[in-house]
Parts: sequence; C-alpha cells; structure tokens
Amino acid sequence: MALDEYINERLTQLLERNEVSDFREGFLHLHAYEQSEYFDSLSTEEQKKVFELLSPDEVANFWSYLELSQKEEKSMFDEMNANYASEVLQNMSDDDAVDVLNLLSKTQRVSLLTIMDKHKSESLKSLLNYEEDTAGGIMTTEYVSLTPEMSVREALMHVKEKSSSAQTIYALYVVNDQKKLIAVMSLRDLINADMDDHVKNVMNKNFVSTDVAEDQEIVAQTIQDYDIIAIPVVDYQHHLLGIITVDDILDVMEEEASEDYSKLAGINDVKETKESVLQTAKKRLPWLILLTFLGMITATILGSFEDTLEQVALLAAFIPIISGMSGNTGTQSLAVSVRSISTGDMEKENKVRHALHESASGFISGLVCSLILFSIIVILYGQPLLATIVGISLTTAMTVGTTIGSLIPLFMNKIGIDPAVASGPFITTINDIVSMLIYFSLATSFMSYLT
Repeated sequence: MALDEYINERLTQLLERNEVSDFREGFLHLHAYEQSEYFDSLSTEEQKKVFELLSPDEVANFWSYLELSQKEEKSMFDEMNANYASEVLQNMSDDDAVDVLNLLSKTQRVSLLTIMDKHKSESLKSLLNYEEDTAGGIMTTEYVSLTPEMSVREALMHVKEKSSSAQTIYALYVVNDQKKLIAVMSLRDLINADMDDHVKNVMNKNFVSTDVAEDQEIVAQTIQDYDIIAIPVVDYQHHLLGIITVDDILDVMEEEASEDYSKLAGINDVKETKESVLQTAKKRLPWLILLTFLGMITATILGSFEDTLEQVALLAAFIPIISGMSGNTGTQSLAVSVRSISTGDMEKENKVRHALHESASGFISGLVCSLILFSIIVILYGQPLLATIVGISLTTAMTVGTTIGSLIPLFMNKIGIDPAVASGPFITTINDIVSMLIYFSLATSFMSYLT
C-alpha cells in the first residue's frame, strides 16, 4: 500500500525547510513500513539528511522494510559514520544485520563488529559463518529459551524479561543443561498452565526442527507444511542454535519465486530495475547468444528442406503454428514440472507417471488442435493431404513438446542443477528444432503426392 501523497509532500516540505521537530514527529508517527516507503521515494541527498535527523535505532526500525538492491544497501553503509552504522546494526534483528554485514568488505565488518556491544558482536560473528541460503544464514539467535525445571511462574517472568530482545515470544524453546533442544511450547500453553506446575510437565516433546545446513527453500516448505510461526534450528547433536520466523520465510519465498521466474524467462534478475541499459543487456546476452546459436540449427533445418518449400510454398504458412504450439505446450509442461519439484510434490509422485501424464495431455491437446486446423485447411485450400500432414505434424510436435518440457527439469534436478534453468526460451527453441524436423520430414516423404 503506497504512502498517502499528502503526507509524503508534507514530510518533504518539512525536510527541505529543516523543521527538525515537526519532521521527526510526522515521520515517527508512521508505521515502519510507511517510513520505508517514504525513505525509498527520496533522492540520495534527501536520504542522507534523514539519517542526520534520526537516531540509529529509529533507522534500524524501518531498515528491514526497505526494498534496496545490494549495491544500494552497501553504498549507504559505506557512507555512514562507523559509530552510527554500528549502532544501526546493533538495533537490527540478527538475521537482518548479518545480511548487511555480508555485503561489506572484511575490513568494514571487523571494524563495525569491534565497535558494537560485545554480546551482539559475538552473536553476529557466529551467524556470519553460515552459508547465505541455508537455515543458518537466515536464522536469528533472538529467541526465548526455558529450562524444564522452571516453574510456570518463573517461566512467565523470564519471558517478560526477555520479550523486548526476542524476535518472537509466541514460540518458546525448552533446552537442557547441554543447550540441546528437548521441547517446544507456545505462550498460550504457558499462560494456561498452573502457576505452580513445572515446564517439564506442560511442554510439548513432539515438535519440528531443521538442520542448520538445510537449504532455505526446504525450510520454507517445512514451515508451510506444518503451519508454524517459527522453526528451531539445530546442529547435528541437536543443540539449539537459533530460530527462523515466518516473516523471514515470506522473504525467502518471494526471493525464490523471483529467482525461478527470472530463470524461466532466461534472465538473471527480474526484480532489478535500477541498473543501467548496458548492465541489463550484459546480464541477458549470455542466454540470448546461446539461443541465437540454437536458432541457427532451426535455420539450417529449414535450409535443408529448401526444395520442399519451393515445390509446395504453402507449407511455409503453417510453420509459425506448428513451432509456436510446440513451444507453448512445452513451456506449460515445464512450468508444472518446475513447480512440482520446488514444492516437493515430485518426490511423492512417480516421475515416469508424471512424464507419461504430460505426454498424454500433449497428445490429446495436439489431436484437438489438429482436427480444428485440418478442417480449416480443407475448407480454405481444398487440400486434404496437406491438412493431414499439418495435423499429424502438429499432434506429434505438441506431444514431443510436452514430453521434453517435463523431462528436462527432471534431468537437471537429477544431476544437481536448478531445474528452473531449463528456461522457457530454451525449451521453446529446442521444440522449434524438433517440430521443424517432424514437419518437413513428413512433408518431404509425401512430396510426390503434394505436387
């Protein structure tokens, strides 16, 4: 939801007139998301001025809502005073602070970590050791842990004491003396328990956790499957290392969806809008160059059937239909396969059955489209043999197209390559080659009858 235009203009006027008190009052009255929307709308110079008028903890409050590229985020921290930057990080949640630190140079990281509070610094250092796209890379250490020997009364007091520094208090984690996770309980369970009872008598030993090295996409799927607001992260000995909350998982799901969409489109990053024309072209060229070479194969095939085209020029009229429909069905099948793999449904389904299902669907779709096209060609051109050749070619091309669209993602996933790399343009070009071979081979075989 966009920030109200009147409020935006009013704040900008106050900023330009340097009316600090009124600007702060108006800005801080907004929700953190609205603050980020306003900040995003400002020029670089205006953003610098906002930094001067706000304290580090006020900046940290809206920072995680900003939609900045990595380059922009790094640039802002590069220009901040080191003490100011360290305090901003100090007041961020651990996972957001680590994301920023990963963008900075090693010298900057060491400098900022040295300046900030020792406890926060140690916490961030431990998180920096994990790979960015793993559970460890997106977890936070800001959670509330309990011990089984605590009384319910003591546990509630402990939650109250830690609530201001925890990312969530609705899920509580019970650990033993070795810091191993033994149970999870909700705040509701704790509130409803008898005050004089003990945590060990009301805790829930049936819980879900994730390994610290698990891929973030699998973690997201687990949270979605079990419908939980947070998931504990443990090491191989089941020590509790941190938690991942549902708000972080929403960011992961958006990131993964954008990444898959970008790959399906044959580009690097569909979200990047603030790069130069040359940068955009540079990112897209590798795929386009590859597709150009693949397109040359199609051109070579058409050239080799030049005699066929010369004798029956009408064949050329149906090239776009056959190649286009083959590419369309292949892309549809590709999308279904990639989604099934990414959601984990493919693991539960027989892969051969999936491929056969897609092929059968392509065959039926091709048959229906072919019958329609057959009727049109007979009515318009009065050539039933040509209509038959086009119809058979279309049915075969669409069947093969769906088969290729379903099998290539499965193959790539099998050899450890992201199946989304089997992009729409790539599948379309492959299907162009196959469909043209089918069409012209069939036409050449019946050339004597056509002429």
